[in-house]
Amino acid sequence: MKSGYWKKLLALVLASVLLFGVAACKPDKPAEPSKEQTKASEPEGSDPVESDPVEPVETAPDDDTLMAIKLGEVTEPENHIANCDAIYDAQLGEYLEYYEKALEEDDLNLRWALQAIAEAKFLESGVILPATTQGGTNSISRVVPYSTYFALWGNDADKVHTALVATELIKKEDREALKAMWNDLKGTGTYYEEAKKFMADKGYELKDEWTYFYTSDPKTWDYLATYYSADSEAILLTIDGLYSYDQEGVLQPSLATDYEVSDDGLKYTFKLREGVKWVDSQGREVAEMVADDFVAAMQHLLDAKGGLEYLVTSAGAGILNAEEYLAGEVTDFDEVGVKALDEYTLEYTLTKPCSFFMSMLSYNVFAPMCRTYYDSMGGVFGSDFEDVKAEDSYKYGKSPDAIAYIGPYLVTNSTAETKIVFEANPNYWNKDAVTIKKNTWLFNDGSDPMKPYNDCMAGVVDGCGLNPSSYEVAKGDGNFEKYGYVSGTTAVTFSIFFNLNRNAFMNSNDATKCVSTQTVTDAWRTHRAINNKHFRLAFMYSLDRATYNAQTVGEDVKFNSLRNSYVPWNFVSLDEDVVVDINGTETNFPAGTWYGEIVQAQLDADGYPIVVYNPEADNGLGSGDGYDGWFNPDAAVEELNIAIDELAKVGVEISKENPIKIDYPYPKASESFSKKANALKQSVEGVLDGKVVFNLVPAEDFIEWYYTSYYAATGYEKNYDISDASGWGPDYGDPATYLNTYLPGGDMVNGIGLD
Repeated sequence: MKSGYWKKLLALVLASVLLFGVAACKPDKPAEPSKEQTKASEPEGSDPVESDPVEPVETAPDDDTLMAIKLGEVTEPENHIANCDAIYDAQLGEYLEYYEKALEEDDLNLRWALQAIAEAKFLESGVILPATTQGGTNSISRVVPYSTYFALWGNDADKVHTALVATELIKKEDREALKAMWNDLKGTGTYYEEAKKFMADKGYELKDEWTYFYTSDPKTWDYLATYYSADSEAILLTIDGLYSYDQEGVLQPSLATDYEVSDDGLKYTFKLREGVKWVDSQGREVAEMVADDFVAAMQHLLDAKGGLEYLVTSAGAGILNAEEYLAGEVTDFDEVGVKALDEYTLEYTLTKPCSFFMSMLSYNVFAPMCRTYYDSMGGVFGSDFEDVKAEDSYKYGKSPDAIAYIGPYLVTNSTAETKIVFEANPNYWNKDAVTIKKNTWLFNDGSDPMKPYNDCMAGVVDGCGLNPSSYEVAKGDGNFEKYGYVSGTTAVTFSIFFNLNRNAFMNSNDATKCVSTQTVTDAWRTHRAINNKHFRLAFMYSLDRATYNAQTVGEDVKFNSLRNSYVPWNFVSLDEDVVVDINGTETNFPAGTWYGEIVQAQLDADGYPIVVYNPEADNGLGSGDGYDGWFNPDAAVEELNIAIDELAKVGVEISKENPIKIDYPYPKASESFSKKANALKQSVEGVLDGKVVFNLVPAEDFIEWYYTSYYAATGYEKNYDISDASGWGPDYGDPATYLNTYLPGGDMVNGIGLD
């Protein structure tokens, strides 16, 4: 009965989406605390927004039953995938058309320019609003800057084993001197040792332990079967890759010692380090690493389908026959382009040259897996895996005692919502490089805004970010003046997502949690509104993101971490001149042009008031971060008026007396996140004059909040109308690492409610 009702409701909604979404669009994968803390009128060139309905105006269902009661539980609706495909085509079809042109381009610089143009189309769709990035916050710490691996992408930036941690907080002037030293020495291979000498000369003593907070436990210890950062940030401490980025951001040999690339760029051959030992959680040797372990890992990655397998298909590295194996068109894994030529020689074969292949090797998808240990844990390969993985006999990755270790640490304690302890692996091949012998993660539920600061000052943890409450205390007691600094930002982009195809009105793991107060009528109206691009843009232009961000980071640094594009504006720059067509005009971008400048050129040509690159920002140096390039109340009102006119034609009347209701979950245990949710509500409701109202849906804690979004694995399980509970960090050094996530079936498409 429930599924039949929902099928009918979706059919009605889908008809309106198809009618209405096409008229609105041109037809042409919160951040958790880090280790150191815990105009405009219709755009020029666009198609007319007025459209006459080709079907009679529908009448909204007159049903005050709560959606949560009507549905009863979260299940996959009938015809779900077909509905998702239709919505995707209506809302992101133009983006896909432009991005596919970029993917077909072999010239690297031209491809980057075409990717930037495609991103402009993506931003114009309004399905997500880039919000913030990590960092840019007031902080104090005992950790020497740049003493861990440095990379904008992959896993290496989260590895901790080479960290230099002092027994006392590092003074502000000393930290600035170390950062200046890194800028001067970057690329010379000398910074790390010079930093040690500097610390000694300044009288600091270094210790061999590092403790910080975490907010979410790993759900699996199988690094080839997950794409959640909460999993990989823990597991990566137990593994190594073929190559790793060092403290200066230079790629260095790790489990490989050397490599060769064929003249046609299709074969990469790696010589492996000999004598590297696999051990169990007790440190007991279980096998020696061999080339076949990389073959086993690749097959398990593709069998497990944990969310990262696309990275080795044509959407990523392009491993020969990886896509065909996933589709079941190739069943013999020997036909897939990963081979053990002998015990210590590994070969990857690609379908076409991949300019960013080497930058992918620090990510866990190219890590090895001990075949013999996997077998001993009940592991199987191929079509049998789906049948076996849920059986009791299959133990691999179910706990830290059910994996083989090849990295710097063993997990010696993993107690849910309490602590995780990593201790040095005595058999690690590079154990002499391990400065941190014990790395402890302490769980923090975020309910006490002063806990990170108090525990840092007491020596319980080794650094913290300062929220508005603790910042005032640190200023008052003089500690910020002595030790305070603003942390650097990263390439992670946190966004605000619109759910285009909502099905869940309670959490999928617990139907009593985060229950919506929307009625059937409310949900019908909200769904249709959200599937109107002008409605979405009205929201985006009405949010004062600086005030919103200030609630968690503080007023004085509220602009620092604002991000205006999905791909960071400076992720790549052109190596040579490029000429591309922008709305019929051949446009030249010289070598050195930043990615964000090209995105901005297309936005300007299309007449959108969005600023993702401002040449006057950062004291005239130019930037795409650190200011609010979306907040525009006049444009918000104009967009809402367009939406109101369009929606009225398909049966949705919007006024102050009959507003659209938007569910927005937040973790109420966190004072700063509660204030952040209220800041969003006040900003948007104020600018849009109460014609859109926000139902703030309280989650008891971060875990419950994560289950509205981050831990809801499918689009139909996403329990919100808008959410800011997750973001995306890059896996490799090409804009595709972001843009691929919004291809059909991409890692972040479920964030907008599609599967």
